[in-house]
Parts: sequence; structure tokens; C-alpha cells
Amino acid sequence: MRIVDIIERKRAGEELSREEIEAVVMGFVRGEVPDYQVSAWLMAVCWRGMSERELFDLTGIMLGSGATLDLSGVPWFVVDKHSSGGVGDKTTLVVAPLVRACGVAVGKMSGRGLGFTGGTLDKLESIPGYRVDLSAAEFVRQLEREGIVLSGQTPELAPADGKLYALRDVTATVASLPLIASSIMSKKLAVGAHGLVLDVKVGSGAFMSRIEDAQELARLMVEIGSSAGRRVSALLTPMDQPLGRAVGNALEVAEAIETLKGNGPDDLMELSTMLAGEMLALAGRAESPEVGRDRATEALHSGEGLDWLRRLITAQGGDPKAVDDPGLMGTAPLVERVEAPRSGVVCRVDALGIARAALTLGAGRETKAGTIDPRVGVMLHAKVGTRVSKGDLLAEVHAHDAATERQAVAQVLRAYAIEDECAGRQGFTIERYATPQDS
Repeated sequence: MRIVDIIERKRAGEELSREEIEAVVMGFVRGEVPDYQVSAWLMAVCWRGMSERELFDLTGIMLGSGATLDLSGVPWFVVDKHSSGGVGDKTTLVVAPLVRACGVAVGKMSGRGLGFTGGTLDKLESIPGYRVDLSAAEFVRQLEREGIVLSGQTPELAPADGKLYALRDVTATVASLPLIASSIMSKKLAVGAHGLVLDVKVGSGAFMSRIEDAQELARLMVEIGSSAGRRVSALLTPMDQPLGRAVGNALEVAEAIETLKGNGPDDLMELSTMLAGEMLALAGRAESPEVGRDRATEALHSGEGLDWLRRLITAQGGDPKAVDDPGLMGTAPLVERVEAPRSGVVCRVDALGIARAALTLGAGRETKAGTIDPRVGVMLHAKVGTRVSKGDLLAEVHAHDAATERQAVAQVLRAYAIEDECAGRQGFTIERYATPQDS
């Protein structure tokens, strides 16, 4: 079959067969189909979309392009977690130890951040000595031995997704629901976890700014997981303002540690225990997500979650003393106050605006080859609903030089809206989607 004919059929909105999709994807992986033809096919998918049957076929093809981890030797139910990305989202660092403390294994492969702040791997690398480059065999061995592992994606798993994503990143074809859903789920299914909880962010600081898109993405991913025989649930959670107070890698790790000590920001503690409760319910360790949340909260206040964070860090070569002395991760040489320009109530802390300030400071990367300064970032002291007087502290900018400090201070100020009152603003109702066997 000719690739150009497949492109034309998809451009016309026709449904492709599994063989046609495989010809494009696997031909690209083998080097037989040039990137310009695959780029045209990706754009046609962005424009015309995919049927659910096409989506399941694409996910299966990408999953089958590489290895799948064999977790049969792990003596626990293994659960994974994925977030669609947000500003200040350090929940994995809190949730994974809490879930392990409640007797459920956590096996998660994470990625690096591109833009905004770093990804989970970048945060973990703030901890001196922590290894994120475990091989597939090392990943499984640690899961068998410790029941918890947080590492990077290995190249053996879903390699087709890696090649396609690199092309999507430079051809403006990232923003496609079927391409996003198949990319996430092919990698997650390859890890082999028995259960998966998806945290789908909605808002200005999320990839999905429209709730309708987030609802559809959650539904698609849950259906993919269900069709593969996995237990999956998805929560839609807000990302209009940063999660917690810290935005920046070492700052976020330190905040996660404080949260495991029971001293974290309310929104971070609430979401972390909610996600942990979902994971415990999927694993059958709790009768419901609500009961699971209560158990996770107990593990947080007892200190068991913090103990498991130490064990995780030690198992992956890191220095567990960073848990008791976060300063070992380094501190920025400059810290500048951002003060309220007027009195009133904070009615907006734009997540995207704070993310841009963090990127300016060097907490994120603009290209995959870019480097991150783990010390820099933004600490929020006033969030939505806080009443402030003129001159009160809104935030602190942690910088490595005066030029980026000045620019970031201006960006943080623009992200804040202070009004006399916040009339007419409505809260966000968290929605849940689940596989049939978990409903």
C-alpha cells in the first residue's frame, strides 16, 4: 500500500484500517517511511481526528513496537499514576510513598519537563545522588525488592511513541486528543502496572484549558485501559493557579517533604490524599476511594509516608539526609520579595504566568537539550482568596542572577489580580471516570 494513499484517506476523514495505521507508524520506526510523510499523516489526524477503533489500534501498535515489563515476580498489586501536567505539580513525590506505606506497590516511569518547570525526573534529580536512569531490569528488581520505584522511561518501551512524539513536537501536532491519549496509554500499558490513576489537569496552567477537552481525554484513556484489561480511573482536577506554593524543582521537593510531614499547603495535601485513595481503591486495599483517602491521611500523619520516601531515595542511590535537610539540594543566591501593589483580595494567580516566570529563572527548559537550575523558582505566599494590604508579601522569586530576577518579578506581578472582592467566581467540581469493573 502507498503511504500517500493512506494520507489522502485520512485527510478526507475516512477511517483507516489497523494495517494502514501500522504501515505508517512501524514504517517510520523502521526508517522506511520518511518524516515528511508521517508529518502529513499526523496533521491529517489532528484535523480529522480518529474513531475509537482507530485510537485503540494506534495505541496497540505503539505498545507492540517494544517490550512490556514482566511484573509477575512482584508480590504486590502494582499501581501507577500519571498527571497530564501542571504548574507546581509535585504530587507524585507525596502520593507514591503514601500508597506504598499502605501496602500497595508503586511502579512509575516519569519524564522530563519541556517548558514551564521541570518534570518529575528533574525534581528527583534535585536530590543529591538520586538515579533516574534505571534500566528495565533494574526497575523490575527494585519493584520486587522494595515495592516502590520512580525512574525514567526506558527506550525499550513503546519506542514508536518516542519517535512520533519527537516529530509531533516540531510539527505543531501535539494538540490532538487521540494522539495524546495513545501516547500516554501506550507508555503506561508497557510498564505493566495492574492499575493506573490519571490526574487530568484543567485550566490556564494545563495542557487542556477547556473542560470539554479534558473530559474527552479522560474518557478516552479510561476506555483504552479498560479494553486492555487494566483497572483505570481518572480525575479532572483544577490548574488555574499553581498547585501548592512552590514552583521550581528543589523548592517543590522540599514542599513535598513538608507535606509528608503534615505541614504542606491544603490544596496539595487534599489532592495527594485523594489520588492516593484512588490508587488504594484500585488495588483493593480500600473499599472505596474515600476510605483509601482516610488511610492515606493516616499514613501521612503517622510519618510512614515520609519513611518510605527515605527508603525510595536510598534505594535509588540518593542521599536520604535531604529529607531532614532540604538545603542539601542547594539554594538560590538571590531571593527577591514580590509585594502587593494594592489592598484587596487575591482573585487570580495565573498558573501560566507563574510558569513563565519560573521558565525565565531557569526552572524549566525550552528545548529538550536545555539544562535546568534546580535551585531557582517562585514561592507563593498569597493565593486565590487571600486578603492582602498594600506592601504585603505575595511571593518570593529565587534567582541565580539579577537580570532574570527582575524579569521574573515583573511576570509574577502580572500573574496576580487583586480586587476589592472576588464576586461571581465559581469553584471547580472534580469529576471522576473509571473502568467498568471499578464503577
